[in-house]
Amino acid sequence: MTSLSIRIRSAILSAAGVAVLVTGCSTDEPPAPMPPSTATSANSALRLPDPHAGFDYQLGGGYAPPPGVTTVGRDRTDKPAGIGYDICYVNGFQTQPADSKEFARQHPDLLVQHDGKPLIDPDWPDEHLYDTSTDAKRVALAAIVKPWIDGCKSSGFDAVEIDNLDSYTRSGDALTVEDNIAMATIFATLAHDAGLAIAQKNTVEESKRLRAAGYDFAVTESCIEYDECAGYTEQYPVVLDIEYTDELGKGAFPGACNSTNRAPVMIMRDHYLVTPGHADYYYQGCPA
Repeated sequence: MTSLSIRIRSAILSAAGVAVLVTGCSTDEPPAPMPPSTATSANSALRLPDPHAGFDYQLGGGYAPPPGVTTVGRDRTDKPAGIGYDICYVNGFQTQPADSKEFARQHPDLLVQHDGKPLIDPDWPDEHLYDTSTDAKRVALAAIVKPWIDGCKSSGFDAVEIDNLDSYTRSGDALTVEDNIAMATIFATLAHDAGLAIAQKNTVEESKRLRAAGYDFAVTESCIEYDECAGYTEQYPVVLDIEYTDELGKGAFPGACNSTNRAPVMIMRDHYLVTPGHADYYYQGCPA
């Protein structure tokens, strides 16, 4: 364990007032057996998604996955699908819409402020950006996010994906890429300590640095649409890509599946990731 890791753990424990094992993985139960076709990470030796398995992204609410799907991404407040490999979505760089008002009341010092008010994400107007600009603030934020990551583990998830790493680009220069990389590095430590693999979410230009910081695989959005897939596949053994009907277009998806530049695992979903039965629901996966 490096001295940096020790300092991170010590500071988080002090801020959160909780105890944590320093060994990284719980010894309460043996690790799950690894399917022969499933990759492991060179960074952490934790089990990764099967790079050949069907995938579904269900942040709008869990439902029975389509036939052939065994890797499923769901929100941390949802239950894992429990049919193969489960990825837990955590918004680690800004508030979730339902929590924004209360978070701003309790932790105004941990949000980017503009004209005396929490800065609103221009792309997601009901979310506020976490202020990752100092060591002290990063430690305080880690103390808040740590129980969410630990909760993913206790719920039965196999990995976490941490969203909105690129919040610095929407911060009005209040944050830098270095601030968010430092925060992301702490999240990797917390995930591995909980016995979870961790996925990079978007921000392709930082893939090499995040891989070096301990990230194990990638969950990407629209990497075919923006010609970014190679930036992930050059770094990670597993890349799961979601394309959206309102961007790439349903008609273009079958052809994209034949592209040599796509991620090995690619699906198309509706923009708001609604559940089956909703008029806007759409799911299609590339043939294995």
